[in-house]
Amino acid sequence: MEDNIINPINNEYDESSIIHLEDMEHIRLRPGMYIGKLGDGSSHDDGIYVLIKEVIDNAIDEFTSGYGKRINVKIDFAERRVSIRDFGRGIPLGSIVDAVSKLNTGAKYDSKVFQKSVGLNGVGTKAVNALSSYFKVMSVRDGKCRYAEFTEGKLHKDSGVVKCGEDNGTLVEFIPDNKLFGNFHFVNEYVEERIWNYAYLNKGLTLYYNDKRYASKNGLLDLLEHNMDGEGLYPVVHIKDGDFECAFTHVNGQSSDYYYSFVNGQHTTEGGTHQSAFREGFARVARDFFKKDYEPAVFRQGLVCALCVRIQEPVFEAQTKTKLGSTHLEPNKADGTNDSPVLKTYVLDILKRHLDNYLHMNAATAEAMLQKINQNEKERKEIAGIKKEARESSKKASLNNRKLRDCHIHYNTNHARRLETTIFITEGDSASGSITKSRDVATQAVFSLRGKPKNTYSISKIDVYKNDELNLLHNALDIDNGIENLRYNNVVIATDADVDGMHIRLLLLTFFLRFYPELIRTGHVYILQTPLFRVRNKQKTSYCYTDDERIEAINNTPNAEITRFKGLGEISPDEFKNFIGKDMRLDPVLLHKDFDIKGVLSFYMGENTMERREFIMDNLRVEDDESIVVA
Repeated sequence: MEDNIINPINNEYDESSIIHLEDMEHIRLRPGMYIGKLGDGSSHDDGIYVLIKEVIDNAIDEFTSGYGKRINVKIDFAERRVSIRDFGRGIPLGSIVDAVSKLNTGAKYDSKVFQKSVGLNGVGTKAVNALSSYFKVMSVRDGKCRYAEFTEGKLHKDSGVVKCGEDNGTLVEFIPDNKLFGNFHFVNEYVEERIWNYAYLNKGLTLYYNDKRYASKNGLLDLLEHNMDGEGLYPVVHIKDGDFECAFTHVNGQSSDYYYSFVNGQHTTEGGTHQSAFREGFARVARDFFKKDYEPAVFRQGLVCALCVRIQEPVFEAQTKTKLGSTHLEPNKADGTNDSPVLKTYVLDILKRHLDNYLHMNAATAEAMLQKINQNEKERKEIAGIKKEARESSKKASLNNRKLRDCHIHYNTNHARRLETTIFITEGDSASGSITKSRDVATQAVFSLRGKPKNTYSISKIDVYKNDELNLLHNALDIDNGIENLRYNNVVIATDADVDGMHIRLLLLTFFLRFYPELIRTGHVYILQTPLFRVRNKQKTSYCYTDDERIEAINNTPNAEITRFKGLGEISPDEFKNFIGKDMRLDPVLLHKDFDIKGVLSFYMGENTMERREFIMDNLRVEDDESIVVA
């Protein structure tokens, strides 16, 4: 038996090792189980936005149940306080404390009360409460109200039931706990995008975000037209049938199909069974209609689609609900059987009826779609041979140059830390060497460029495969066929804070915008901020990212030694750990809805013009900002 014991640990394991955690304590100890990752607000999927979503989801469930046509959302950016008020039925006053502080407590378990809702597991507002330094809930029902206040999930004030003259509904206010989220901040664009999505998916609902009105008349049609790059190749096809809705068209210049998909109003950014059903169904109907025996991807290349399905008690693959796992429109019965419609068959039948009829009745749309499909097939044949050569070239280049130092965990896995996965794209051996020695090998990868990458403004996709540098890069990310297989959640451009470094940033952004705009549009691309100065004496060291921080550090540090970092390679690996760890500063690259990709790239990266020269001369000074906004 002793031979089976490998490196035993000399720790006592007895009754004292068994620890019981109350509901709120468990959430605070294991927040990732409830909201994914924490983060500081730089990323669109950071926990502070999940907290907002959980509260609004409850308000949406009230609206879809027929109560309350207005939701007010306010964020005080200075105090970092969020306030969300709905005008639904209000939480039953006698249960208001339990509803926000005890797990497995709530009305979402009763499908007769909440039909086809997002919140099903009684966790949402409990997680918000537990992870907030301040949390308040107030409910108003028929002239009576009650409110309760909490700190870190612990009740410290209960008003009891009192009379009031406000409209029915629920108010939730909270401040995320900086003990957990650090020096976090809200990015307005991330919140606004979520508010718009709620409006698109709930016709008849009006939302007010910091007093600005958000509403939609045409649902997913509005969503697609609002988010699409340029004009579609034919008018958007809009299909509504029962609990299914979709809107789609084809566009030029997109390497794969791209989706805005939702389940019961929840944005399923990672797709799931409903999205897979649409992808397969669209290709099958188009193939049968046009009588073309092409590969399914040929029919979908360049397709942009918004789709939504509403189902009873959906099953998601995680608490953050970004990927649907349900296979039927309704849940299994107690004995494990299920006679409700299969989701895949349900979506396919709708597409067979509506899309086939639409194409028969709209000859111009059918002709435009066929031209795009035939063009896709022609490009596929042209690229096929080059891709084979490029794969062989990339294998050799990978072995010879070791450009990619990979990590152990990837975004396209189900690992608990998948949202932390990051690839740093940097230039030069010294910079990549420092990051490689400092990184967390479990979640952080490094891709090393050799000098400045090629300007891709005027080249074709074929030229990308012929270029070793770019070919290796998109293979490392695994985005050749779209971002469904993206290997890293965060794609971070890490270059020197000088003119050459800025030029490399622009060349990389041009590459992504030219061939993979969805990578930026879905919030995966960032710029790494590293300190410009180090101010230190024998007692302390301060790292400064701006001149103002440098001046303040000098004033607070007697006999200071000041170092100006001219490049990433000058920062030692030991120091670099401070800048790519939990306090890493990332500036998100944001793509505004009205951004003209073609026009902006032509101006900045096309042929040199007098207009651009004048623009550069007029804008030589670079201001510090929270984010790099492509607008």
